[in-house]
Order: sequence, then C-alpha cells, then structure tokens
Amino acid sequence: MVQHQSDPSERAALVVAARDSIVKGSRSFATASKLFDAATRERAWLLYAWCRACDDIVDGQDHGHGASHVADAEARVAIIRGKTTAALAGRVVGDMPFDALRVVAAETRLPPRFAHDLIDGFELDAAEWRPRSANDLYRYCYHVAGAVGCMMAVIMGVDPADDDTLDRACDLGIAFQLANIARDIEEDDRVGRCYVPEEWLVEMDIPPGQHMKPPFRDRLVVLARRMAASAALHEASARVGAARLPARARWAVLAAAGIYGDIAREVAARGAHAWDHRVTTSKAAKLGWVGKAGVAALRPVPVTQRDARLWTRPR
Repeated sequence: MVQHQSDPSERAALVVAARDSIVKGSRSFATASKLFDAATRERAWLLYAWCRACDDIVDGQDHGHGASHVADAEARVAIIRGKTTAALAGRVVGDMPFDALRVVAAETRLPPRFAHDLIDGFELDAAEWRPRSANDLYRYCYHVAGAVGCMMAVIMGVDPADDDTLDRACDLGIAFQLANIARDIEEDDRVGRCYVPEEWLVEMDIPPGQHMKPPFRDRLVVLARRMAASAALHEASARVGAARLPARARWAVLAAAGIYGDIAREVAARGAHAWDHRVTTSKAAKLGWVGKAGVAALRPVPVTQRDARLWTRPR
C-alpha cells in the first residue's frame, strides 16, 4: 500500500488547525501541552484533534460542548473507523483530524491497536452501553481515555513494548476519565447516560434512573467520592511512570495530572453540591500546577511496583 508523506506546508496547516482545536476543546490540556518540546507539543495537538473530532462526531457536539442524542451513532462510528483505518495506513483522508492522525502515526510509528481500542469505546457509547460492575467501569475508562494515555506515551518516546510504562500512562488516562465521570454525572443524566456502575447504585439502594433526585444525593456523593479516590490511586501510579519520560514531557504530564486531579478532588470536596455548577480549574490554579510540576519533575521518584489493586489494560 502506498504511504503518502505530508509535505511541510500540509503539516504546518494541520498543526495550526490542531492547536486551535485543543485551545477550544480543553484549556487544561492546552496549558499542559505548552510544556512539551516543540516536536512533542505539535504531535500532542495532532493526536488531540483526532480524539476530539471522533468524540464530537459520535456525541453530536462541538469540542466537547452541547452533547445531544444522535439517531445514527453506530453509523457514525463506522465512518470514524473507516477514516481512521485509512489514516493509519498512510492514505490522505481529506478530513483535518484524520489527516492529523495520519501524520502523527507516521512520525511516531503509533501502534494502530490503541486507536482502534479508543474507537471501541465510542462503539460502547453508540450502543448505549452501561457499566454493571466496577470492572466494566474501568474497561470503559480504558477504551475512552486509557488508550489515549498509551498513545500519548508513544508520542513522548515510550517504547510500545514497554508494558509497565504504558500501564502507568493508561492509569493517568483512567484517572482523567474517572474525574470526568464524577464531575459530569448530572450532565450525563440529562442526555440519558449513566456511567456509575449498576452494582454501586444497587449497593446504595438508589433506584434505576433516580440517582440525581434530591432524596438520593447524599448516597450519590459516596459513589462520586469513591471514583475520586480511585482516580487518586491511578494518578499516583502514573506519576511513577512519568519519572521515566524526558524532562519536559515529565513536566507536562505532572502538570496535567495535577490540573485534572483537582477536578476529582473538588468534586469530592463539594459533596452534595458537586453538580450545582460544573467543576472547573481556574487559570491561576493551572499556572500553580505548572510551577509545582516543574519542581516535582526535578525530584527523584521511588521505584515501586504498580499497585495490584489497579485494573490492568488488555494486552
């Protein structure tokens, strides 16, 4: 199969479009990405543009905002799968996010399985899948975020055969997703979604579909804090893996971990008021984490075994 290499002008245009996408879609990730060296930063933007576009296509939203029910979700996933397969094969797609993936995959020899694992997560959402158990929840978090962590690790120079470091990168993605789920319980409920495991709801004696009702709010807080605690464990594991990265990549990852970790911590701290207003991280807090991460990146990290309690991604 013919591999199409991007010319410099095409790549430059893709990088500009990808930068605009991350600024619009995630100020937290945009801030953290500035800490990378130039080449890694551009590749992170290119990968983000593809991830963001796929999520938006499936959810009928714009850069993560205004999610709505779509009647043809499974057909949309099929389109994403086809374009992604073409991009990973080196073919020009003619669609910015997928051509961005083509460029970054060619430059980093990105394993295709991680991209397809992410699309498997979109398929779960398209099928209106719901987690029954904690294991289901972590499997979902892997597909929609942990796989992205693995791709980012490869972009930052991690050997695709280094399973332990990839597990740590996956842990950070799972930590981010758990924070997202805990924060967005009310938003997800408005569009008919629930990622709180059914077994957890049963444990707390919360009837199906009633978890956002006022009588059950205190019980829901227990479950949100459970997610936040799990996110903290995954974040701690990821910090060990971050110590193996090049200096600037380590700085960026630690900043992102702190910024996003604050979301889970704030959800836990707000208790029953966690969903009154969407939890966000202020610009000052983001800059604070940039400074703290810079200091942390200079400190040695004890070599420890990965916590056996953590869910492990499929090989």
